[in-house]
Amino acid sequence: DEFKWFLGGWMKYTPELMVFYAPTVNSYKRFQSGSWAPTKIAWSKDNRTAPFRIVGSGKGLRIECRLPGADCNPYLGLAAGLASGLEGIRSKIEPPPPITGDVYTSESELLSIPQTLREAIDVFAKSEFAGKMLTETVREHYAHFYRTEQRA
Repeated sequence: DEFKWFLGGWMKYTPELMVFYAPTVNSYKRFQSGSWAPTKIAWSKDNRTAPFRIVGSGKGLRIECRLPGADCNPYLGLAAGLASGLEGIRSKIEPPPPITGDVYTSESELLSIPQTLREAIDVFAKSEFAGKMLTETVREHYAHFYRTEQRA
């Protein structure tokens, strides 16, 4: 149960914390349909079109998050994932059903990831979860930091 709740929390809060996975204007250029980079919030078993890929079995079962790019600060990305997952466990957040086949062409109602840094900042700046996770002051600091990055 904890595994699926962790996944559910991580998926739920991904749009709100996307600035930590994709921190620059250029980060969002790779999120294109058909590019092997994720575009929608979904999970699947061993499927490279999903941002959350479940691989392995038994004690080797794990979640591969395909959202962060090479420009991500690994400490902030890991902190965002852990905080989201732990909130999922605390709140027993169920993940949606898995997607089979190509996520890009899926008929399922899937939440899209923010398509630009500006959109990600706007979602982050309004996020109650980010304010709770970081404190309001730190959330405002990072929102200002990313707005400055976006204007550069």
